[in-house]
Amino acid sequence: MKSKAMLLGAIAVIGGSLLFANGKAPFNSVTDTTRTPVFKTSYTPTATQPVDFEKAASAAVPAVVHIKTTTRYKQVAGQESPDQGDQNPFGDMPGGDLFKRFFGDGGGRGGQTPDQRASGSGVVVSEDGYIVTNNHVVNGATEITVTLNNRKNYAAKVIGTDPNTDLALIKIDARNLPVMTIGNSDEVKLGQWVLAIGYPLNLDVTVTQGIVSAKSRNIGINTHASAPVESFIQTDAAVNPGSSGGALVNTNGELIAINSAIASPTGSFAGYAYAVPSNLMKKVIGDIMKFGSVQRGYLGISMAPEGLEDSKKKELGINSDVDGVYVIEVDPNGAAGEAGIKKGDVIVRINDVSVNSDAQLAELIARQKPGDAIKITYLRNGSEQTAQAVLKNKMGSFASMKSAAVESLGAEFSDLSREDAARMGISGGVVVNNIHEGVIGSQTNMHPGFIITKVGGIPVKSVDELREALSRQNSNFQLEGVYPNGKDVYYYGINDFKK
Repeated sequence: MKSKAMLLGAIAVIGGSLLFANGKAPFNSVTDTTRTPVFKTSYTPTATQPVDFEKAASAAVPAVVHIKTTTRYKQVAGQESPDQGDQNPFGDMPGGDLFKRFFGDGGGRGGQTPDQRASGSGVVVSEDGYIVTNNHVVNGATEITVTLNNRKNYAAKVIGTDPNTDLALIKIDARNLPVMTIGNSDEVKLGQWVLAIGYPLNLDVTVTQGIVSAKSRNIGINTHASAPVESFIQTDAAVNPGSSGGALVNTNGELIAINSAIASPTGSFAGYAYAVPSNLMKKVIGDIMKFGSVQRGYLGISMAPEGLEDSKKKELGINSDVDGVYVIEVDPNGAAGEAGIKKGDVIVRINDVSVNSDAQLAELIARQKPGDAIKITYLRNGSEQTAQAVLKNKMGSFASMKSAAVESLGAEFSDLSREDAARMGISGGVVVNNIHEGVIGSQTNMHPGFIITKVGGIPVKSVDELREALSRQNSNFQLEGVYPNGKDVYYYGINDFKK
């Protein structure tokens, strides 16, 4: 039977910083790198001293939590939310049909949809309650409950998500929590011993061991993201549905990745698991903490995919004897184009780090933000050259503060035409054309096509007015508007908005 990659938990399993009295901010392992493991051990066993899994497990287990979610039937302004059938984030993924058999198709047709419950894992990264997990664990959830290793339960709220890396940050109201020490995923080696820690199959905390079997692995599972970044660490440590968001740790008890997916023909572990590297996680979660959404830099190139047949390589002029990433297209207005990179160049290093695959290159760029300068080493006609590129945002420019506020909403906008406004009987508005990673996607069930008419009570008729209205908002406000084929007014609340 052909093996398929699956998000862990795709088959559902039933079931502002606080200050301490001494004035010090609670330790946060994402933003503070001064702490080191309390012990060191060898990755490789010797004849006299085997690897000590007990110490690593004892250090890491207290910081791994159980996450249970409930997704309730959604109604907005007394009406059924449009296209409710699209709310199932697993509908087009392996296991999606089974998910529907458990809980129904979510379409809201022929009766109210029953509550959907699922289970996952998370990793505590700050003493005051910030927890990292997968986006697919909390996506669409109306209730999130976190159970600590000491059995205490807390209600959690979503701080921000990044569908492109399948990461999310949630928070509980707690203090003095055990915090996972974060390791350097760039130092991970093939064959290195690792432990997977999580709450699989709705069981209590479970620890399994294995080795790192591959790095920078792209399995093509994140199909719902607008610009997916897949550069997984692959391991044979056993994980199962419910392990999503749990920890992959080294033998020092340091977090080196967040468990996210498995390759399986059955939906259960069959030998391979995939985890988001900790260095990428730190950048993504750090951005969410600071800005409310991910600030991602773009290079502006198309890369030759891995696994091309020899005939296709010959057609594109790719030299199989050269290690690197072949550039098949360049945006002339993008960062690479302005730095002098051309079609046919082979990128071999970024900031002096060797790159051998498109997944590895994508991860290195995803760890940068707009405005960051990077050094690109590339081959052109067999000659090695270097260039300095300044990364841009997705729109090809550096965002101003007001533009950044619009961008953090995580959608594409356009002015509503006068003709359409007249037909709908409104004075104007801003059309939401596409929704990807950002505040709207993580905090609301808004659908593309929605027309924003007011922001925090301020009327808006253009993207410029939307930008200005956002700059005048506090952290909490409402987006008000209508859908094209209806007259009902919808309200979407935005919380903890960071401009």
